Amino acid sequence: MDPRTGLPVVGMVGAGQLARMTHQAAVALGQSLRVLATGPDEPAALVASDVVCGRPDDLAALRRFAVGCDVLTFDHEHVPTEHLRALVAEGVRVYPGPDALRHAQDKLVMRRALAALGVPVPPFREVTRPRDAVLFGAEHGWPCVLKAARGGYDGRGLWMLASPTDARRMVAELLAAGTPLLVEQCVAMRGELAAMVARSPFGQGAAWPVVRTVQRDGICVEVLAPAPGLDTELAQAGQQLALRVAGELGVVGVLAVELFETPGGRLVVNELAMRPHNSGHWSIEGAVTSQFEQHLRAVLDYPLGSTAPRAPACVMANVLGAGTPPVMGTDERVHHLMARYPQAKVHLYAKPERPGRKIGHVTVCGEAPVPVREVAVASAAFLATGTWPDGYPVHGRGRETA
Repeated sequence: MDPRTGLPVVGMVGAGQLARMTHQAAVALGQSLRVLATGPDEPAALVASDVVCGRPDDLAALRRFAVGCDVLTFDHEHVPTEHLRALVAEGVRVYPGPDALRHAQDKLVMRRALAALGVPVPPFREVTRPRDAVLFGAEHGWPCVLKAARGGYDGRGLWMLASPTDARRMVAELLAAGTPLLVEQCVAMRGELAAMVARSPFGQGAAWPVVRTVQRDGICVEVLAPAPGLDTELAQAGQQLALRVAGELGVVGVLAVELFETPGGRLVVNELAMRPHNSGHWSIEGAVTSQFEQHLRAVLDYPLGSTAPRAPACVMANVLGAGTPPVMGTDERVHHLMARYPQAKVHLYAKPERPGRKIGHVTVCGEAPVPVREVAVASAAFLATGTWPDGYPVHGRGRETA
């Protein structure tokens, strides 16, 4: 407990933008959020008052960090499972626990567990030699997808194999570099979705509306909430699937289940994340309870909040670093954006700009999906480049409000 407030201290391993936004939610709840940062210039370290510097793979640093914390949680999965087990054995409350978190750390572990539960996943196989990928491609068809079992995000750690020649070359190179691998069948899909849920140690669960995600070069660029064009029964099935996965795997906190929507109206699980997630950023303005507040509620075993949307349509657009640095400074870009689209809500992460890097996001809420999306996408593009896209309205269509 924090002796100044009499409220619990939550320790978050990692100090990126997820920890930064969790800190904002903690302030509103009167909570103390301690962050473990690898350096003082990380996004959360710049705003949190309780910062411990150390590496997430250093058990001694984790032990120091845990002293005085009521619970430990994460803004990334890059903590060795054996370190977490050691902390739990020493009496530290860790949510999600190591038995759950390993499914988000290792794609092969996750695939095997979900398949054993009867949860729909793409056909897959562990790859320990080039022949494994060649035989898989011959059985399931080319192209197929080669993935690093551990690590990898935003298009990293994923390779398309178009032929046996590709498979032999790529697998040999990656295995020689020590990368654990699996191969999966390419899934024919109508689009990608995400089901965000939260679960408390008591077992209470809550689900936000299923959202549609838009990917470009393996990076999420937009999130549309609730998912437009999605059948109501399929949306409810996605929520129930995510709640079931959370319960079966013993997740405590927020769980993001990334899904493929197939042409036949089926849902197939792509990835899991056991922490606040990019597909849930819309909830800060778009839902009664944001994913960041809900994560804190869950790991502290507080009653979970309402996940009801605040508006019929909400779109979150990521701000990605541009290939060419904008001539206009960040402050000037924000000024012009606010003048043109006062309904846009800006979140910047205090991260140096570089091509393709997520440096912020913009959220717009309103009555109709199309104009809301237009404003969100134009706003994110302008913040990234300092240039307005052609053909976008000056003030948006209608009275779209946040």
